[in-house]
Amino acid sequence: MTQQGDNWWDKLYDDAEPDAAPTASGDTLDDHFDTTPRAVPSPVTAQDPVPQDPMPRDPLPQVPVPYHPVAYDPVAYDPVPQVPATPPLAPPPAPVSGPAPWEAPRDLGPRTFPGPPPPPAAPPVETPTVRVPVLREPDAPEEPQADTGPAHDPDLTVAVSVPRPRTGFVGSRPPTYEAEPTALPVARPGELAELVADTVLDGARYGTCTLRAASVRGDSARYRGEPRRDALLTARFGHDETALVLVAVAAGSRAAEGAHLAAADACQWIAEAVCRSHARLSEDIRSGRRGDLKSGLHRLTDRTYGKLRARAAERDLAPDEYTATLRCLLVPADPECRTRVFFGIGGGGLFRLRDGSWQDLEPLLPEPAAVTGAPVVGFGSPPPVPEATEEGDRFTMDLGITTAPPLIEEPVPPPAEPFRFRASVARAGDTLLLASPGLAEPMRGEPALAHELAARWADAEPPGLAAFLADTQLRVTGYADDRTGVAVWEA
Repeated sequence: MTQQGDNWWDKLYDDAEPDAAPTASGDTLDDHFDTTPRAVPSPVTAQDPVPQDPMPRDPLPQVPVPYHPVAYDPVAYDPVPQVPATPPLAPPPAPVSGPAPWEAPRDLGPRTFPGPPPPPAAPPVETPTVRVPVLREPDAPEEPQADTGPAHDPDLTVAVSVPRPRTGFVGSRPPTYEAEPTALPVARPGELAELVADTVLDGARYGTCTLRAASVRGDSARYRGEPRRDALLTARFGHDETALVLVAVAAGSRAAEGAHLAAADACQWIAEAVCRSHARLSEDIRSGRRGDLKSGLHRLTDRTYGKLRARAAERDLAPDEYTATLRCLLVPADPECRTRVFFGIGGGGLFRLRDGSWQDLEPLLPEPAAVTGAPVVGFGSPPPVPEATEEGDRFTMDLGITTAPPLIEEPVPPPAEPFRFRASVARAGDTLLLASPGLAEPMRGEPALAHELAARWADAEPPGLAAFLADTQLRVTGYADDRTGVAVWEA
């Protein structure tokens, strides 16, 4: 406000010029105007002088009047942090006591307000729901009915709860390690392409079967920050009914440093070999040529392990330091063919859930004591006695002189792992499980795990990807290795 306006304000409300008529002291309108701050803007300008009232004014009656002062209120004008609105969890607090609206406030100082309501409690975890349409029975006779509302609508949908994936453990006590990943493997420059994820999950549906595959890092590897040594590869070769689905599972040696690389190489190389021969393999499976399948897959597997030995030589490693167990499953996409072919080398498991019971389909291997036949040269047999010399002279008698065996400076390599093969025909309702050693060992050693998986997979519908991952992660005390499982549900 300008200085001229201020002078007008002082002239109008200044106490230097009292009114001609006496005023009674008390709670009057003039007394309230005397307490009003002089910062209220006035619509009157300096160019419009206000004439003085020459007539004396009578005193106003002393009666209470509704009054709301336009005074500076520090509580009302100071900025107060805004609290986001939340649904009240309890009845609102009682209002703060104060003067009635028809009473003049006696104190304009700071007032106490109730604090913000406490934050709402975390909502309980609810089971997700999906909308499922409700249709009429196709065989029900159509009867004329009165329109009573949407209850008779054939497109009516209802909310059906969907259970969340269940994890946990089986056995008498929980495992020592945590259930979720903790430490990541160490990454080095130039080796970032060799990193592997903690978990791999895949699935598909072809013909009459539904495929689920998962590979999870073990509890001990998660705790120590070691990479997952199990490898998983799923691939489809070909089109239409001649297509062939391959699932390869490899497990590297626990003591080898590059075990995860050897497992990945084994899966990749067997997949490349099957890809080049998938047309012939698909035809042999659908035609039931078991002998041709076994011999052909044996050759492909031997070539894969030959590449592993060559890669070990490139890394200046022993053959047993860069190797892995390998297990594969071939599933034809032809819905008319229910033949499932398993082959591989090394430990693991092949199980079938039929009529609520597990069956161990692992191909039986001959015991070492049951091996018959003539001894092989170089493994305990005496050297053969020549019938003649290089010049052609023939020996006429054996003098019985013992000949020393040849000197072998390097240790004898361990015997090669036998090739495993099995072709079986699936039935409707079967569930075939191909497992790495980390899953096959608790399946055989802890009956509670096999019982729990049988109960979870007893339904006609196969589990989703998330539920299958939770099933393969059922933890058992004493079994903390990597787990890889491939399951096939037959419709």
